[in-house]
Amino acid sequence: MNLSLYFKKFFNNSQASGIILIFCVLISLLIANSSAAEAFQHFLDKEVGTHLFGLEYPVSIWINDGLMAVFFLLVGLEIKRELVEGELSSFKNASLPIFAAVGGMLVPAVIYSIFNSGTEYGSGWGIPMATDIAFSLAIISMLGKRIPNSIKIFLAALAIVDDLGAILVIAIFYTEQIHWSYLLLSLGVAALLFLLNFLKVTRIIFYIIPGLFLWYFLHHSGIHATIAGVLLAFSIPTNASHVDISPLEKLEHKLHIPVSFLIMPIFALTNTNITFSSEMVAGITSTLGLGIICGLILGKLIGINLFSFIAIKMKLSSLPQNSNWVQMIGVGLLAGIGFTMSIFIALLSFKNEIPIQNEAKFAILIASFLAAVLGYTILSMSSKERPELEEN
Repeated sequence: MNLSLYFKKFFNNSQASGIILIFCVLISLLIANSSAAEAFQHFLDKEVGTHLFGLEYPVSIWINDGLMAVFFLLVGLEIKRELVEGELSSFKNASLPIFAAVGGMLVPAVIYSIFNSGTEYGSGWGIPMATDIAFSLAIISMLGKRIPNSIKIFLAALAIVDDLGAILVIAIFYTEQIHWSYLLLSLGVAALLFLLNFLKVTRIIFYIIPGLFLWYFLHHSGIHATIAGVLLAFSIPTNASHVDISPLEKLEHKLHIPVSFLIMPIFALTNTNITFSSEMVAGITSTLGLGIICGLILGKLIGINLFSFIAIKMKLSSLPQNSNWVQMIGVGLLAGIGFTMSIFIALLSFKNEIPIQNEAKFAILIASFLAAVLGYTILSMSSKERPELEEN
């Protein structure tokens, strides 16, 4: 086997990106708890860019708001393609991730509030609401063909609706100030993008350039800029044909390798730099830690499956094709990988309260690790379940 063929197969392996992502998490944790921690944090805090047009930000912001917008763009493209011609093209299938995501946001927030209402931690109710798209999809991708594609698509759709919900929560409850002029400019650019789609413009460059302006205006509006990637994705034209390759499918194909093998690993490397301390361990048994852990694991599991069950019983939705409830339980657990967005909300909830932030970070890390292990285990075991368990 020659080298180029080997790497071609490697990059086409859906499990490879997950392995690289987990490796980057471990490297980041090692750095954060070594003598290199201070230098690494200094690098992440270093401002790069230009003062012109207000485009000078720390490296971490360029990664979390810039590179991750490209990740959201790819996820948005995949969701739109599935809505038009794939697993989510019917109302019953498309509605299920929405119902599941709503349950997966409400129940964790309620559980957290039961533990922390009226305490100094009360403002952190949004922490367990979020699902980390990158990590949850990386874990499920490692299962390869052992589970149906419909389950992977369901998790992707659930996670993006969940994250959009978290972004709205941040914008409404955790944003100190919204700059309405920039928000109106963002809406104007979004309208232009969908007008281009309506006029059947097919050259991708005519979408990418306004998309950059959309990112800029959203970022300056105070709303999390990654939503620009989703809006851009849904404006790019596609078709229901399996023969003609649409502009959406062309862009999706071009983005897969850079997102899976560059953007996601960089993101993991720079966002898992959590320095462990004794205060963090003590925080696990506090109401803060219990609220986060129970919210992310039990809250996501119960909320997603309860709302899915209700939607299916009311005949508003149906189970993903060739899937069963055991796999839905596994997905409910994987959705408990809150990680990045949860940490982000924790920082907003407890500004300038470093000890509380550290306790929250550690609880999020523990909950996300347990959710990943439990979700992967159940999904792996579900592949051995008999067909009788599947919903027809």
